[in-house]
Amino acid sequence: MVMISRQLLLTYLYLLIYICLSSGVILFNKWVLSPKYFKFPFPITLTMIHMSFSGVVAFFLVRVFKVVAPVKMTFQIYATSVIPISAFFASSLWFGNTAYLYISVAFIQMLKALMPVATFIMAVLCGTDKLRRDLFLNMVLVSVGVVVSSYGEIHFNVIGTLYQVTGIVAEALRLVLTQVLLQKKGLTLNPITSLYYIAPCSFIFLFGPWYLLEKPEMDISPIQFNYWIFFSNALAAFALNISIFLVIGRTGAVTVRVAGVLKDWILIALSTVIFPESTITSLNIIGYAVALSGVVMYNYLKMKDVTAIQLPIDNTADRATKEKKVVNIYKPDSSIDSIDETVVGGVAVGSMATEAAAVDEEAPLIPSSRISHVTRTQTGGLSSR
Repeated sequence: MVMISRQLLLTYLYLLIYICLSSGVILFNKWVLSPKYFKFPFPITLTMIHMSFSGVVAFFLVRVFKVVAPVKMTFQIYATSVIPISAFFASSLWFGNTAYLYISVAFIQMLKALMPVATFIMAVLCGTDKLRRDLFLNMVLVSVGVVVSSYGEIHFNVIGTLYQVTGIVAEALRLVLTQVLLQKKGLTLNPITSLYYIAPCSFIFLFGPWYLLEKPEMDISPIQFNYWIFFSNALAAFALNISIFLVIGRTGAVTVRVAGVLKDWILIALSTVIFPESTITSLNIIGYAVALSGVVMYNYLKMKDVTAIQLPIDNTADRATKEKKVVNIYKPDSSIDSIDETVVGGVAVGSMATEAAAVDEEAPLIPSSRISHVTRTQTGGLSSR
C-alpha cells in the first residue's frame, strides 16, 4: 500500500509539474512578446531561440550523455518525413507566438478548442480517418462554441485570430503528417529525439522569415536582450516537452488531455489576473463551455474506438489460453510451443496497433501514445512504473 501511494503521489506530482510548466510557458511567452511588458515583439526570434536551445540540449543528451539512443534515421526518411514535419512545426510555433501580439491568452486558449476540428479535417483529407456522423456533429458543436466565444470577445482582433487559427491548422498538419510519414515507417520519436532531429531543421525554416520580416526591424529599433530572461524561457519550453513525456509514460495520452482541459481553465483564470487588460465576458465562458463539451465528447468517442479494437484482441488471447489448456492435456510439448508463439505474436501485434491508433492532438512533440510504450522500454527510469 505504501508503494502504491508513493507511485500515485509521484504521478500526481508529474501532472502538477506539467500543468504548471504548460501554463507558465504560455504566460511567460505572452509577457516577453507583449509590447506592454517586456517589449520584445519578435515572435520568430523567440521561436528560434527555443529551437536552438532545444536542439543543443537534445544533442548533448543523445550524443554526449547518451540518455536516449538515436533512431535509425536514413537520408530518405529525413528528406521525406522530418523536413516537412519540421516545416509545419516551425509554422505552428511562429503563427501561434505571433498571435500573442494581438489577442489575449484567455481568447487564445478558447481558440485552441478548434484543434480537434482541424486535426479531424486534415486526417479525413489525408485518408487516415473516416468521415463519421458522430465525430462530425462533435466538430460542429466545437465550432459553434468557438464562434460564440469569439462573438463575446471584447478585444477581438482579426489579425491575431487569423494567426492563431493558421497556427492550429499547421499543428494539425504536423500531427497528421507525423502519423502518416513516421509511424507508417515504424519510426517513433520521444521528445528528446524529436527535438534532436526536428529543432535544427525548424530553426533553418524560421531563418528565412526572420531575415525578411524581423531582422530589418531589429536593426533600427532599440531592443532589450536579457540573457537570463531568454535562457529561463527556453529552458521552461524544453522542460515542458519532457514533463509531457513523463506524464504520458506514467499515465497515458488521455490523462494528458484531461489535465490539459484543467490547465486551460486555470490558465484562463490566471491570465485575467496577470494581464488585467484581458477581460472575460459571460458569452466567452458559455461559448468555451460548449466547445469544451464537444472536445470531451470527441475524446470519449476516440477512446471507444480504441476499446473496440482492444476487445477482439483480448477475446483472441482468452481463446488462445483456453486452447493452450486443452493442448496441455492432449498434445505433446512441441505443439504447445508453436501455439504459444502464435498467441504471443498475435497479442503483440494487436497491442501495438491499438496504441498506434490513439493519436494525441495536444502534446507538442509526441505523435502517439505508442511512444510512451516504446520509450518506457528504452529508458530505465520509466520502466518501473
